[in-house]
Amino acid sequence: MKSIDDHREFLKGDLWGEWKKLDRDQEKGIPPPPRQKPYPDDATLIDLVPVEELSLGTMPLADAIAQRESRRHYTRDPLTMEELSFLLWATQGKRDKSGTLRTVPSAGARQPFETYLVVMRVTDLDQGIYRYLPLDHKLVLERTDPNLEGKVTMGCLGQTFAGAAAVVFVWTAIPYRTEWRYSTISHKMIAIDAGHVCQNLYLAAESIGGGTCGIGAYDHKRMDELIGVDGHNEFTVYVAPVGKT
Repeated sequence: MKSIDDHREFLKGDLWGEWKKLDRDQEKGIPPPPRQKPYPDDATLIDLVPVEELSLGTMPLADAIAQRESRRHYTRDPLTMEELSFLLWATQGKRDKSGTLRTVPSAGARQPFETYLVVMRVTDLDQGIYRYLPLDHKLVLERTDPNLEGKVTMGCLGQTFAGAAAVVFVWTAIPYRTEWRYSTISHKMIAIDAGHVCQNLYLAAESIGGGTCGIGAYDHKRMDELIGVDGHNEFTVYVAPVGKT
C-alpha cells in the first residue's frame, strides 16, 4: 500500500518541468478523442429546454454564494424539465459551436467528463438512467428502471438522502481526453476539474430553490454498474444528488 507521502506527490503534481518531454499523443499527431461520447443510431433522444429559452438562474451571484451549503434533505417535489435543463447547462453546457468551451473551466479545454442522470422524479421523464449530450443539449436514454432509489442508495454506501433526491448527477471521467494532451500529469487536473463542475451545480441548484451535496464516498463498482460504464476507460469520479428543498 502506498504511503501518505506517496499520495501527496499526486497532489503536488511537480511534473511541469518535464511536461514537454513526456510521451504525449498530441505531439505524435494522433487525432484527439471526441468531446462527446457517441450514442447508437436508434437511441431515444429527449429534447431539453433550449438554452436561449431558459428563464431560471436569476438569483444574484452573491446571494447564491452566501446561501450555498451541502443540502441532504429534499422534498418529494419533482424537478421540472426547465430546471433540469438549466442545471445541465450550468454544469457542462457549451459556450461555442464546437463544444470546446463549456460553462466550467477544464484544463486545456479537454472536457474529460460525461454527465449521467439517475432520474427518480423529473416531470415528463420516466425513471431511468440518462446521459447528457452537451454538444446537442439533449438527453439520451440509457435505460428505464423503476427501482432506482435503493440501487443508488447502496451505490452511495447507504446514504439514504441520495435515494431520496429527485435526480442524481453522476459524473464519469474518460481520462484519455486529458491524457491525449497531458499524459501522466492528467489525473491531478481531472480531479481539479471535477470540483469546478460540482461547484457550478451547487450554485445553480441554490438559485432555483433546490440543493445538492457532493458525494465522494461511493461504491465505485456499484456506481459504474448502475450507469453502465466499464470502470477502466470510463469510470465514476463524483456523485451529486439534487432535490427541491
